[in-house]
Amino acid sequence: MRAAVLNAIGDDKLDVRDDVTTVDLAPGEVRIRVRAAGVCHSDVSGMNGTLPSLTPGILSHEASGEVVEVSDGVHDLAVGDRVILSWVPPCGACPACRRGQPYLCIVHVMQAYARPRFAVAGVPAFGMAGCGTFAEELVVPREGAVKIPADTPFEVAALIGCGVTTGVGAVINTARVEPGSTVVVIGCGGVGVAALQGARLSGASVIVGVDPVPAKHALAKQFGATHTATPDELTAVTAELTGGEGFDYAFEVVGAAATIRSAWQAARRGGTVVVVGVGSMEAKVEFSAFELLFDGKALLGSLYGSADVRRDYHRLLGLWRAGRLDLEGMISRRLGLDDVNDALDALKGGEVVRQVIQFD
Repeated sequence: MRAAVLNAIGDDKLDVRDDVTTVDLAPGEVRIRVRAAGVCHSDVSGMNGTLPSLTPGILSHEASGEVVEVSDGVHDLAVGDRVILSWVPPCGACPACRRGQPYLCIVHVMQAYARPRFAVAGVPAFGMAGCGTFAEELVVPREGAVKIPADTPFEVAALIGCGVTTGVGAVINTARVEPGSTVVVIGCGGVGVAALQGARLSGASVIVGVDPVPAKHALAKQFGATHTATPDELTAVTAELTGGEGFDYAFEVVGAAATIRSAWQAARRGGTVVVVGVGSMEAKVEFSAFELLFDGKALLGSLYGSADVRRDYHRLLGLWRAGRLDLEGMISRRLGLDDVNDALDALKGGEVVRQVIQFD
């Protein structure tokens, strides 16, 4: 089959090949025919080493498809079922799952780094985050495939697999934004505009989208921002909209030390700062011991939107069907697998919303 292969960390291009195969199914696994895969900034992070990746490997983790084969022990999925893939499959039995925090389950995540899911010309290869959705087919644990209604468009479903769940979930699950509150979102890429939509869904009265690229500001308003600003304008906008007090909730959706610090400064005393962006393990953010105490702010990390994919995928689809969540508007371009490098270049250049690779 065809797949886009990362040969080595640091490569700036993926190698689109037709000599890739999947492993055979083990008990409790399913084979998925990928029908749509979103191009996420995490793919760039996997290429440059910001996110741990093994090579050779197949990138991407945001996708939808249909079941083509099930193994022994799988009784609730059948060939032909339409599914969204999850890159954090909840095992259901570990301490995190039992505590009601399935987004912290690492059982299948760790297995993904120990067991290759593909072969490239016979050489074992890994799937990014246990997925590897820049491939025509892949094998995942049963828990990594969530069945959805058969009339759900594949490209809409693919976005829920990561970007929408991460962004909207950070607002409604992690922060639990209250109606009438003030919100600032720093970073208006694909996950950022999902967070803006989450703030709108939550009934926030003031929603500010911050991005250094002015062209993104109109799109930020399309997805829920009441105001926009560049980073240099944020201090003045904060003074204008909050009387200098700061925002009730500040979401950082970049993954850089400077923007995390900016989010902290933009939140009011007693406010909530949520880190959504994926940063490198080497990046350090400094806070004084005094300000951590005196400002009384809550600093929260939001992994995968603190989601339970078994619940939240369907909840997000319901909001989309009700016209309250604009997913079609987030798709900037539909491409083929041969165009994956063009999509990655557009993302590096500041593409605001998702591009989707569609498979015939």
